[in-house]
Amino acid sequence: MKKISAYYRIIQNLTCMGFFFTLIFAVKSFENAVPDEIYVRAGETVSYDFDVPVSVVLKQDSTEVFEYLTKDSPLTYCVNCRLFGIFPVKDITVMLVEPETVYASGMPVGIYAKTKGVLVIGNGEVERVDGREVKPSENLVKSGDYIVSVNGMAVSEKEDLAAAVNEAGGEKDILGIMRGEEYIEVSLDPVKSVSGKYMLGVWVRDDLAGVGTLTYYKADGTYAALGHAVSDSDTGTIMSMAEGYLYHTDIVGIKKGKSGTPGELSGIIQYGDSTRIGSIMQNTGLGIHGVLNGNLKWLETGECYEVRYKQDIRTGSAFIVSSVSGESKKYEVMVESVDYSGKEENKGILIRVTDPELLELTGGIVQGMSGSPIIQDGKLIGAVTHVLVNDPTRGYGIFIEKML
Repeated sequence: MKKISAYYRIIQNLTCMGFFFTLIFAVKSFENAVPDEIYVRAGETVSYDFDVPVSVVLKQDSTEVFEYLTKDSPLTYCVNCRLFGIFPVKDITVMLVEPETVYASGMPVGIYAKTKGVLVIGNGEVERVDGREVKPSENLVKSGDYIVSVNGMAVSEKEDLAAAVNEAGGEKDILGIMRGEEYIEVSLDPVKSVSGKYMLGVWVRDDLAGVGTLTYYKADGTYAALGHAVSDSDTGTIMSMAEGYLYHTDIVGIKKGKSGTPGELSGIIQYGDSTRIGSIMQNTGLGIHGVLNGNLKWLETGECYEVRYKQDIRTGSAFIVSSVSGESKKYEVMVESVDYSGKEENKGILIRVTDPELLELTGGIVQGMSGSPIIQDGKLIGAVTHVLVNDPTRGYGIFIEKML
């Protein structure tokens, strides 16, 4: 009997351990399924429906919830999510905001930006006067570095860099470099090439141009576009901008996307003061932001939509606004899932293009459509950001609250 009792105790202990680990797994899983913060319009009932069995309670140390809100002191409070109403999962910060409306665009725009310093995209060989090939900058200057000075003299363009190196002749050059957020100085010896010029052996870039989509603009002229950063195609790094502008552009070609090969829009950017639409003030991982310059003849008038936040998004029918055909149209899509975890900030919404006209035109989502507004139930919920390479009919979108 003692052996049998001990056996049952072992089974009970194992069962308890199994329940304990299952509970931990469930809590961790639901933790990723619940957002860290949500925005709620002042005066509206808060929704905590995240498709998981959690309930919420107001934390005792949270600020008392008032019925008024000021722009200078937005009201925030904290709620605790509990699995089955018992086991703590995580805290959610709730921020009360004023209802907001913006003009959804979907218009393709030309993007031009000058780098802040000279961007290094790689190291190269220099053929010396004696015929030998050397790499003077190898292991000293890295791809993604920004050269901002040579021997104390500021440089902002490729020509500035070349002139400063040749002015120093064969003397050692001290390069001032921004590497990420860190400023460093690198000393290297330039090489006299067969052309008679002194070279560092670096491939560099000082500007960038491309096509994207304007997401929204406000009555005060501020705007947001893309839903992701302007990045250098060779280094993959977010471009550090000294200045940037939006220009009117005409879409002249569409390469349809297919499995394994993303499609893209081809456009002619009309550079000039008369075709400039606005200035880029910020280039962030959540999109570019700036101010329109009042050149409204090039701006397609968008419809005004109320903004909705992540907890209001549902799986099901929606549409995107795009002018890829030459005129602004709404194309049907399906919201397949919503990711509240925040691990990838510009991939919160998974969508699938279902509109026959857009599928015929582009094959789904193509490069250049980043920033296309996503509308659901008559509200602006996000913007297109990425395409799935193996399935161009599907892609990701960013929550509009992130861009705002």
